[in-house]
Order: sequence, then structure tokens, then C-alpha cells
Amino acid sequence: MNSETNLQRWLARVVAVRPQEIRALLFSFAYFFCLLAAYYVLRPLRDEMGIAGGVRNLPWMFTATFVVMLFAVPVFGAVVARMARARFIPLVYHFFVFNIALFWLVLTLELNKVLVAQIFFVWISVFNLFAVSVFWSFMADLFKSEQSKRLFGFIAAGGSVGALAGPALTVALSVKLGPTNLLIVAVIFLEIAVFCVRRLEREAPQAQELPIATDTAVPAEKSGLGGGSLAGFLLVLRSPYLAGIALWVFLLSLAGTFLYLAQANIVAAASDDPAVRTRIFATIDLAVGVLTLIVQFCATGRLISRFGVGPAAAFLPLVFAGGFAMLAASPVLMGVVIFSALQRTANFAISNPAREILFTVLRREEKYKAKYVIDGVVFRGADAASGGLFALLRDNAGMSLPAIAMVTVPVAIGWLVLALGLGRMQEQRAPQGEQGSNAV
Repeated sequence: MNSETNLQRWLARVVAVRPQEIRALLFSFAYFFCLLAAYYVLRPLRDEMGIAGGVRNLPWMFTATFVVMLFAVPVFGAVVARMARARFIPLVYHFFVFNIALFWLVLTLELNKVLVAQIFFVWISVFNLFAVSVFWSFMADLFKSEQSKRLFGFIAAGGSVGALAGPALTVALSVKLGPTNLLIVAVIFLEIAVFCVRRLEREAPQAQELPIATDTAVPAEKSGLGGGSLAGFLLVLRSPYLAGIALWVFLLSLAGTFLYLAQANIVAAASDDPAVRTRIFATIDLAVGVLTLIVQFCATGRLISRFGVGPAAAFLPLVFAGGFAMLAASPVLMGVVIFSALQRTANFAISNPAREILFTVLRREEKYKAKYVIDGVVFRGADAASGGLFALLRDNAGMSLPAIAMVTVPVAIGWLVLALGLGRMQEQRAPQGEQGSNAV
């Protein structure tokens, strides 16, 4: 009893949580921790494989990822239409566990390293989007708009701790176990995440005072969502609000892809040693984890509650505008490392929780089907388009990295204006969302 009271007191210092919300909050924290720990164990391996597969091939690998998402999203839509949430969420993660086991086998046998590196790069991009998108759809389904402003920052901090633990484990174990055997560590984390999902399905409904956001027409624990496999596309096209979120995500991908490709070129020019490059990528991940964790524990919930969703979502494009201006002036290794760390911190700590809050005022079908279209097809389609545009500007137009960075600055400013507009729309819809409105 005393330990439980002490836990409540400690949580009250960092997050505005109510007693009946604590168990759901902690399992959500642990769930996101495991997901991002798994991903960040794999991420340095992905970045090294991206270079091993050829820096010049990166834009085409983004295109391949988009094509895979075009096929994967309708399949996922068909699954969620027919299968209850408590079944399809564990199924998604077990599918990825099976994939990781196959990669471990192929990498252990050292079969066609370049081709496997390219396939792994595409796969992990798909894995990251689906794994995290499933998580945030689940969170938007469990918590109301008012709750999300208080709690999503702390829940996101679970991912930040995982993002910190993943690179730390990679640095500590990569030599002892070898990069390939780190895949087994990722599998363990994913299985723990599935355990957290199942506990959330059991614990959250039992917390009778916890105002779980539900769509009474579709009980989450008993049935699928119904509808067609392509319904998510129609939902996005019919709703200006969802279309605005889709545009926000498109611009996020464009800016992020331009930065990633600039980073890959600058790092590749700085060293031709795979071990050195892997350490650079892991160091960036470690810095992002520390900075993000500090902000999320100390400021995210308070900032979003005080200033609103719009300004929080606008913070990331503001960082991108400043970062690209810096790269335009001086495209050096230290500059791109700092820029990458700051923009990912701004994204994970502030703007990404704000973006996920935008989905809390939607119907359940929109939270799952439309969200995967946005997070999957739109995001990866933007990756493919952005990768092609970057190659066009660099190779065909003959633009240098500083010139490409400079033309991206006004794009980031327009993205900032869009974020503020979406925040206003979310506030207007929130009272309806709190009452369980089905309005589109």
C-alpha cells in the first residue's frame, strides 16, 4: 500500500494523472518503451545497411518502401475490418517477429549481402511505421482529448526511454553478440510489448472511473470495424481535417527525407569505415534519447496543456526551418549531427504527441483505417517523392546540398502555418469528440 502511494505521489510530480488512470498509463508507458527499444536496437543496423546498399540507391529504396505500403495498408484494412482489436494488434507484432527471425537466418548465412541490406532497409521502414502507428491508434482509442493532453507526453516518454535503451544496448552488445544477433534482442522487446497490449485490454475497461473513449456502435473488444479494405483512403479524401493531417505528415516526410539524405551524404564523405559510421548513427540516437526524455518528463504535458496542440505541432517545422538555414550556410558533419538530434527531439518530445492528439477527436474507424493511410501510404509516398525530388535537384538540376537546404526553408514555414490551423480545428472538434461524436 505504501509503495503504491509513493508511486502515485511520484507520478503526480511529473504528470497530471488521476488515480484511476495510473495502471493504464504505466502499461502504455511500458508498451511504447518496448516498441522503440526494439526499433532502436535495429536502427543503427538499418542506417549502416542503407549505406552498404549504396547511398545513391537510397531514393529508390524509399520508392520501394512506398510500393510495399500500398499493398500493406489495404491488407491491414481488411484485417481490422474483420478482427477485434484485442486480436489484430498482437497479430501485427507477431508477424514482424516472424520477419525478424527470417532476417536473422539470412544474415547469419551471409547470403547476398547487398540485396539483403536493401530489403532490410525497406522492411524496417515499414515495420517502424506500422508498429508505432498501431500503438498511437490504440492510445487514441483508449484516451479522450482532454486526457491525451495530460498523459501523452508521459506515455511518449516511455518511447524515449526505449529510444535511449536501444542505442545503449547496441553500443554495449554489438561487439559481444555481433550486429546480426541483436535481432534476437529486438524480438524479446516485441514480445513484451504484446504482453502490455493484452494487459491494457484487461486493465483499462476494469478502471470504471477511467473515461475510455469508445465508439458504442463498434465495441472494440468484440468485433472488427467493418467496412472495406480501402475505406481509409475514402475517409482521408472526404475529410478536410484528415486531409490537413495528411499534408502535415507529407511535409514532415519531405523535410525528414531531405535531412536524412543530406546526412547520409555528409557522413559517407566523412568516413568510409562502416564501424565509424555505425557509431555516428548510434551516437545521434543516444543524444536524441537523452534530450527527448528530459523534455517529455519536464515539459511536454504542461506545454501542450498551456499553449495548445497547434503551437506544439508547429514547433517541429520551426526547428526544420532553422536547421536547413544552418545547413545552407555550413553543410558540415557537426552541423548535420546537431540538426538531426534537435529535429528528432522536437518531433518525439513535442510535435509528435501533439499530432497524435489530433486523432483523439475522430471516430474509431478513422483512428485505425485513415490513420494507417496517413502514416503509411502518405508518409512513405512522400518519402518516395521526396527522395526522387532530392535526386532530381542534386543530379539533374546540379544543385548543391546548401542550395537544396535553402529551398526547403520556405516549405518548412508553410508547414508551420498548417500546424497552427490544425490545432484550431482540433480545439473546435474536441467537445464533440469528448461526447463520442461520429461527425467527420
